[in-house]
Amino acid sequence: MRGFKSDTRFCSFCGKPGDESRTLVAGPATNLYICDKCIQVCESILEQDRADLSPINMTDVSSPKDFKKYLDEYIIGQDYAKKALSVAVYNHYKRMSVLKGSGNSADSYNDVKIEKSNVLLIGPTGSGKTLLAKTLAQKLNVPFAIADATTLTEAGYVGEDVENVLLKLINAADGNIPAAERGIIFIDEIDKIGRKSENTSITRDVSGEGVQQALLKIIEGTVASVPPQGGRKHPNQEMLEIDTTNILFILGGAFVGIDKIIEQRIAGKSMGFGGNIGTMNEEQKMELLNQCTPDDLVKFGLIPELIGRMPITVALKELTKEDLKRILTEPKNSIVNQLKASFAIDDLDLDFTDDALEAIADISIRQKTGARGLRSICEKLLMDLMYEAPSIKGKKHLTVTKEIVETSKLPSPETLLLDGKTA
Repeated sequence: MRGFKSDTRFCSFCGKPGDESRTLVAGPATNLYICDKCIQVCESILEQDRADLSPINMTDVSSPKDFKKYLDEYIIGQDYAKKALSVAVYNHYKRMSVLKGSGNSADSYNDVKIEKSNVLLIGPTGSGKTLLAKTLAQKLNVPFAIADATTLTEAGYVGEDVENVLLKLINAADGNIPAAERGIIFIDEIDKIGRKSENTSITRDVSGEGVQQALLKIIEGTVASVPPQGGRKHPNQEMLEIDTTNILFILGGAFVGIDKIIEQRIAGKSMGFGGNIGTMNEEQKMELLNQCTPDDLVKFGLIPELIGRMPITVALKELTKEDLKRILTEPKNSIVNQLKASFAIDDLDLDFTDDALEAIADISIRQKTGARGLRSICEKLLMDLMYEAPSIKGKKHLTVTKEIVETSKLPSPETLLLDGKTA
C-alpha cells in the first residue's frame, strides 16, 4: 500500500478526493482507498472499544465518602441508606478492578473470588429508592435501567420475559454491550412478586415465584440471550448476548407488613398482644427494618435463593414534613428551582412562601405519595398559570402563598404584571 494525493481518487469511506490536506491509502482491491482523516476516526472508535473492554481502574472510582457527598447534593435525608449504598457500589466496582500486579497487599489474594454485593432497598413509596439508584449511576457515568417487577412473567407466559430487563440496560448504553455489562439495574416493586406462602406451590406461579426464579439466573451472573426487539423469544431469532456477572442489581419494594413480621420475631409476640409498632417514630421503624433477616424475607414471600443473592438490605424511612420541604428547595435540581427556571422563560418571576411549602408537604403526607407526589401537586396547582403566562407580555411576578395552595385559586392573570401599578 502507498499514499496518494490526487483529486482523481476518492476515499471509499467519506467520498472526498485526495489533495494536499488529505492523503489516500490504497487498499487491496482496485479503486479502493481510505483517507488519513477516516483512519483517525477508525482509531478513535477502536480505542473506545478497547476502553469499554478493559478492566475498571480504581483510581477512576470515587471513595464511599465521595459517593455519599454526591448523593447529599441531590437527595435529602436517608443518611444511613446513602452510606450503605455508597459502600456497596464502591465495593462492587472495586471487585471489578484488576488487582493482579497492582503492587498492593491485594496481590496475595489473586485466587480469591469476591462475590457481587447486590442491594435490597426496603422503604415506603416516595422515599427515594429509585432516585438513590439513579443518582449513583449518574455519578459513576454507567448505563442505568429501571424495571418494574410486576410487569414480568415466567418465560413462556403472556407478559415481559425477565431478559427484557437486560434489553433496557443495553438500550440505555446505546447498544454498547461491554458498557452495559458494567451498568446498574434497578428493579422496583420486587415485594409484589412474593409467593403467597412459604410452602412451594405444586402449580405454576407465573407472576410470583416463577419470576423470582427467572430473575435469580441473571442476578447471580450468567450469559443471557436477549431478543434485540424485546418481547417474547422465538426459535431461530437472532439474540444479543450479555454477561450479567458485573451488573449491579438494586432491588426495591415497600414490603408493607414486614415490620410486623420482624417485630413478632424480636418480641416473640404478635401485634395484638403488646406490639408497639404503631407508637414508633420513623427513625425507630427504620431501625426495626434494618434488623430484617433472610427468614423475615422468606416469610414475606421471597425465595431463599434470591435473598442469598442480595447480601445488603437497607431500610429507608418515610419522609417527614421537614424532609419534604427541603426536597422542594434544597437539591441541585429541586422542584421549585425547576419551576422557577421554566417560568423565567415566560418572563415570570416565581416565589414560594415558607407556609406554602409546608402546605404542599402536608398534602403529600395526606396523599401518602412521599417525594414522588410533590411535582404532581405543584404542577396541578400551577396548571392555569402555565396555560396563561406565555400569552401575557411583559415582566410578571407571583408569590405562591399558603392560601393559594389550600384553595387552589391563583390570582387573575392581569395582576401578575409588573407595570408599576400592581405587584
